[in-house]
Amino acid sequence: MLYHDVVVVGGGFAGMRAALSAKAAGANVGLISKVHPMRSHSSGSHSGINASLKPHDSWEVHLQDTLKAGEYLNNQDAVEILCKEAKTEIATLENFGMVFSRDEHGFIDVTNFSGSSIPRTAFSGDSLGHILLQVLYERIVREQIVTYDEWMVSSILVDNGSCRGVVAREFKTGDLHIVSGKTVILATGNLGKLYQFSTCSLTGTGDGQALAYRAGASLVDMEFIQYAPTAIKRRGILITEMARAMGGYLLNKNGDRFLKSYSPDLMELAPRHIINQAIFQEISEGRGEGDSVFLDMRHLNREMFSDQLRETEYLLRDLEDLNPEKDLIPVQPAMHRPIGGIQTDTKGATTVPGLFAVGECSNNGSHGAGRLGGNSLLDNMVFGRLAGEAAAGYISCDSSKIELDRVFGKEQDKFGELFNRDSTDELPGMLRRELSNIMDVHVGYRRDKLGLENALKLITELAARTKKLGISNKNAQFNMEPQMLLELEFMMQLARVMVRSALSREESRGDHNRTDYPYTDNSNWLKHTVVTQVNGEDKLHYTEVVSTRWKEMEVENGSHS
Repeated sequence: MLYHDVVVVGGGFAGMRAALSAKAAGANVGLISKVHPMRSHSSGSHSGINASLKPHDSWEVHLQDTLKAGEYLNNQDAVEILCKEAKTEIATLENFGMVFSRDEHGFIDVTNFSGSSIPRTAFSGDSLGHILLQVLYERIVREQIVTYDEWMVSSILVDNGSCRGVVAREFKTGDLHIVSGKTVILATGNLGKLYQFSTCSLTGTGDGQALAYRAGASLVDMEFIQYAPTAIKRRGILITEMARAMGGYLLNKNGDRFLKSYSPDLMELAPRHIINQAIFQEISEGRGEGDSVFLDMRHLNREMFSDQLRETEYLLRDLEDLNPEKDLIPVQPAMHRPIGGIQTDTKGATTVPGLFAVGECSNNGSHGAGRLGGNSLLDNMVFGRLAGEAAAGYISCDSSKIELDRVFGKEQDKFGELFNRDSTDELPGMLRRELSNIMDVHVGYRRDKLGLENALKLITELAARTKKLGISNKNAQFNMEPQMLLELEFMMQLARVMVRSALSREESRGDHNRTDYPYTDNSNWLKHTVVTQVNGEDKLHYTEVVSTRWKEMEVENGSHS
């Protein structure tokens, strides 16, 4: 049996930051990743990271922008920590070796991402995510943190109500392993592959959310799904927000900068949900080019493309044979990131003792109903550090080896039964495609009761069909089929929770848009939707939003816009 004081599951930004923090606190840390950390979904980020670095800015203004973007569904204690700790985290990243773009005076440069009232997003051209991932992984190697690459966690070990480790399957051998520990930190990232048109990588199958839910943890605000306004038409590959931050325009087919009618002050830098609503409105009223609008960067100078937008230019030339200096870029919104996730406190603790979660698989309420552009990476860094420190300092009782062996035996039996099933004409990929189409059509950016109820019925039928799927390749080594089946089961379970959460919230707010309830209703819905599994059933209840000293409500009852 393998042992680490802290077991981190996930090798992206949040997982590596948590692992480094736990190691710095003196813990013996092991990091498990479904892919090599340098191939995690974080490598696709071309974004930036928020911090009030300039004299004209402050953490209080950053907080206010965050509350507005989240339409006041934010837990204000979490937002305050996020904004206050931002400067410290930027300094830590510089110490790690992160290279940020600089202004003419040699200071870290900042730009303006969606929803911010003033520029505060630090960047590294349009390559910050890829560079940051290298910096963190180099630090993991330097600190000699043990990594288990291409291992997939199949269950969480819970002993007497407390988390005691995980069971993971090694892709190379097909063997199952117990990795026990005092604590486990889930940092498994996105669930974007529940959708067909998504900016997410193939690894984003909601593993951590489903694992935590099965272990007894609660999921919160799962109805909120953030869309990115500018994905390449049909592909779902994101054109970074840097393109708009550097001056790119959004045009309809008539050549109009249509955002002047929706957000005349912020235009292309309005909160993402406002831009998405505007794009869908333009398309529905016939001013789109089919199902797209256009990103116009033709007026930007050559230096901009050779410096801040060099990767964006390569991406468009290689994939679409488009020259952004001369061509309009057809774009459309695509599912980008979940807002909801595993319910945690501000130190990453879930409702299961010894189990922590951080990053995109988690939700401590800091983002509310919509994430401010540039806050995602900041969330990973700040709360990754705090979760690592808290997990390293967690005091647990000794686990029972007998109990762990019993759970491990059940997991072995589960995989044995899986391999013994006969293969069928249906394949996991076929059902996965059906699921993603259901989510796109009925649980996408716009929803209504009829569509959601239909989705629930269809997902229930798909889940029943999933249980009949078998494995054609009986060789356990280098066999992806068991992983694909397990991922599909995770996705089915999460889809059901997401639909039920969306059905329950009878209002529109931020990234949850009910066409049959088009108004924001503070009187009844300024609260979090919480789902817990009880005796195999999804049980919903609600918790109040944590308000501290920012009592004013700038989201009044009325039309959602």
